[in-house]
Amino acid sequence: MMYRYLIVFGLVFPLTQPVAQAQQPDASVAMSSTVPSLPDILERAGALEPLRVVMVAQSGMVIAERGYRGHTPASATNIKSASKSVISALVGIAIDRGVLAGVDQKIAPLLAGDLPADADPRLHDITIGHLLSMQAGLERTSGRNYGRWVASGNWVRAALNQPFVDQPGGTMLYSTGSSHLLSAILTRQTGRSTLALARDWLGAVDGFAITAWDRDPQGIYFGGNQMAMSASSLLAFGELYRNGGRTADGQDVISPDWIRQSWQPRTTSRFNGDGYGYGWFRRTIGGEDVIYAWGYGGQMLYIVPDLELSVVMTSDENSPSARTGYRDDLHDVLAQIIAAASRRETSS
Repeated sequence: MMYRYLIVFGLVFPLTQPVAQAQQPDASVAMSSTVPSLPDILERAGALEPLRVVMVAQSGMVIAERGYRGHTPASATNIKSASKSVISALVGIAIDRGVLAGVDQKIAPLLAGDLPADADPRLHDITIGHLLSMQAGLERTSGRNYGRWVASGNWVRAALNQPFVDQPGGTMLYSTGSSHLLSAILTRQTGRSTLALARDWLGAVDGFAITAWDRDPQGIYFGGNQMAMSASSLLAFGELYRNGGRTADGQDVISPDWIRQSWQPRTTSRFNGDGYGYGWFRRTIGGEDVIYAWGYGGQMLYIVPDLELSVVMTSDENSPSARTGYRDDLHDVLAQIIAAASRRETSS
């Protein structure tokens, strides 16, 4: 005899009565009996204590959403480093508009006033693309160095004054200082704040709104951290990318070419082994190619192009998600959502 089970968060649930091994049930019946429904998946996901909101959209329609512990899709949350994907979008738009020359443009002339007096010659080799893909070669300002960096009087100068631990274009060195330099470049090249640019350049995206955003001592908005928006706003941003940079009413906001460039892995994270492009991670989850933005605590935006699927999960911003295994739990929830979305697409 053969039994079928579903394993959710380490718990085993029997799904069917024993079936003779020789039986070959209809595939659609087997799938419907073994794959939980989206409401069931979201109900069980509530067992993850840090989880705040889950939203699922397929083919441009929200098909499931759930808030936990008093939170709703409209509740503002600090999306942390998921905001690096927003910075990447603004850089891509700036290139399309001719504000920046391209990913191979050198950053030293753009930040000349903040270069160290005894600048390492390699600073003149760093490009826009290196900052986007975390390959600047400079010592990280994230992790154990983060507190000292944000306590400095000038974050741009402090980031540029980090010692080189690799060559520009070398290994991935995940550093919020790199994305903050992009915010400074956008501000100086346009004469406008990064928040004003986001509201202008992404303003056509229905439902997208940044509700709060920290700034450095010089007033530059924090490139890649401390950005607040609702889960529904983050989903609207994800849907823009999933739809090739075009809004639901047909306005072109980001070029499809920039999205392809951004999603192309250019290096690999030494922390999780995932590919990394321009502000986006990439891995296989639930048998599907998934591109995702990730913020501290478990602020997740997943895009599954082949299923026309966008999924947002927001979490307690004060709890780590990587070393605790919580981020992997969220990946597992996504795998279940993918299975349910695949069944939904097949049956429609």
